[in-house]
Amino acid sequence: METMGDRATLLETGRLPQSADREDPATAVDEARHREAAACGDIASMSVLGSLLLRRGDLDGAEPYLRRATADGDRAAANNLGVLLHQRGHADEAAGWWRIAAVAGSSAAAHALGRHHRERGDEPAAEYWLRQSAEQGHALGAYALADLLEHRSDVGAERWMRAAAEHGHREAAYRLARALERRAAETRGVPTATDSGAERESAEPDTGSRILGGSLLAEAEQFYRQAAARGHRRAALQLGAILERRGDLKEAGRWYLTSAKDGEARAACALGFLLRDAGDEDNAAVWWLKAAQDGDGNAANALGALHAERGETQTAERWYRAAMDAGDVNGAYNLGLLCAEQKRSRQAEQWYRRAAYAGHREAANALAVLLMQAGDASGAEPWFSKAAEAGSVDAAFNLGILYAGRDEEPVAFEWYERAAAAGHTEAALQVGIVLLREGDQQAAERHLRCAAGGGSAEAAYRLATVLDRGPREDVILGEAAGGKTECEEWYERAAELGHRRAQVRVGTFAAARDDVVAAARWYRAAAEAGSLGGAFNLGLLLAREGAEPEALVWWTRAADAGHGRAALRLALLYARRGDLPEAQKWCAKAVSNGPPEVTERAARLSEALQQELTA
Repeated sequence: METMGDRATLLETGRLPQSADREDPATAVDEARHREAAACGDIASMSVLGSLLLRRGDLDGAEPYLRRATADGDRAAANNLGVLLHQRGHADEAAGWWRIAAVAGSSAAAHALGRHHRERGDEPAAEYWLRQSAEQGHALGAYALADLLEHRSDVGAERWMRAAAEHGHREAAYRLARALERRAAETRGVPTATDSGAERESAEPDTGSRILGGSLLAEAEQFYRQAAARGHRRAALQLGAILERRGDLKEAGRWYLTSAKDGEARAACALGFLLRDAGDEDNAAVWWLKAAQDGDGNAANALGALHAERGETQTAERWYRAAMDAGDVNGAYNLGLLCAEQKRSRQAEQWYRRAAYAGHREAANALAVLLMQAGDASGAEPWFSKAAEAGSVDAAFNLGILYAGRDEEPVAFEWYERAAAAGHTEAALQVGIVLLREGDQQAAERHLRCAAGGGSAEAAYRLATVLDRGPREDVILGEAAGGKTECEEWYERAAELGHRRAQVRVGTFAAARDDVVAAARWYRAAAEAGSLGGAFNLGLLLAREGAEPEALVWWTRAADAGHGRAALRLALLYARRGDLPEAQKWCAKAVSNGPPEVTERAARLSEALQQELTA
């Protein structure tokens, strides 16, 4: 007869897990019955009673019963006697009894003996006994064997980890899920949390890789669920992360909550972000506070950012410092940002340097920007380079600006291209501008489309000009045009983003369609933003519609700012009214401001006015 005596030890010491040899006797009545039977010489009852006393911690009371039962050949008693001796520090004697029980077929004893040999550094003996235990279906033996094989990078480790997981071992289920998730990420060519945040470049996975990766991830989720359901808090955290990535936020929140209540600080932090994104900042702060107090630097940073947004800078600084003390380099970076916002440049530089020296790439970029603003371009360059080489897209773009400022256009272009390839909108615009200048319209259009799609008004405008085959800006009313072309749609996007020249162009298209209301709206928007062309065209439109006094106002504004055509229009207007001196004044402005055809017309008009004035 076998008992579960090792259950008593091994949950508390953590050295040896539970045995599965026997079910627990449950009641005091059972104990009394076994005592009575043991007193009458019943070996099975002696074994059971010994395991009960061992579990209770009564080693002195358990030992005589276990030795008597062992002497009579009870393998469970031999296993439990080994457990008792191990607790007393007699490891070698314990191993002797475990060997006896293991040879007699006790899978629990084989597991304990394998653990004993591994602790002694005898891996071949450890593997032999652990394999014996695992092959008998002992979950702890299978897990311990998998752990040993994994330590040696043996491909057979997964088989035994899976066997342990399928027998209900929660740590095995968690570790198997982690391994499957890593393999899924590698198959699909994406980084995982276990890559320590490192960024990797990989080719786009093919369809087969995506399917395989998805299958592995689904299996990982299944084992995370198994471990989490058995109370494994890190499995609950990982399961929550998978569900959050998939968009199942409600279920993700439940698993984060489960893990957080079990004391997992990272889950409390993740739950805080989930609540913040749902608009519940107050409860988010509660969970961030719990996580931060448990030493989670990310949660401390989140609390700092929350207080900074509320204008509570002293509290924000305290939490950023707490994040830094927890080993999170983002704390120093955020302190730098906080100081920079407060115009405390010297302190900002100190914090940026601290974070940058610790390898924070955005801190290195921010430090370089600060140095550039202070006029120290030579000091900024190495930090831009360090940040760019570490993968900072902003730093690559800033290097392009730095080299362009030195007239080192080829080097600047290389950095712009690098940033553009990583999706930097302004870098794509700069690459497009250079390619346009070089005459490579097709490549320029590709980059301008990327930049315009990223929200750059200038890129949308330049893309529209590449596509434009329409009328000139100063065409006001004419034959009705057809439907909107692609170039007009890009002009409109740029105009909606506030690009003044695009607004004038969209007004021109509207005018060409006889849409006077839309044309006036866009011309007015451009004019009010300071566009001379917009003011001039708005004046033309107003004059055409009979609102000459308001047209006069806009032409005057444009002419005073140097718009030659507006000055010529004013000269003609005043000449028609008979105010020849005023007309002569605006003619002079038109002559000086041009362009050439305006200068020529204004000169002829001025000569005619002069003749009229001297007649």
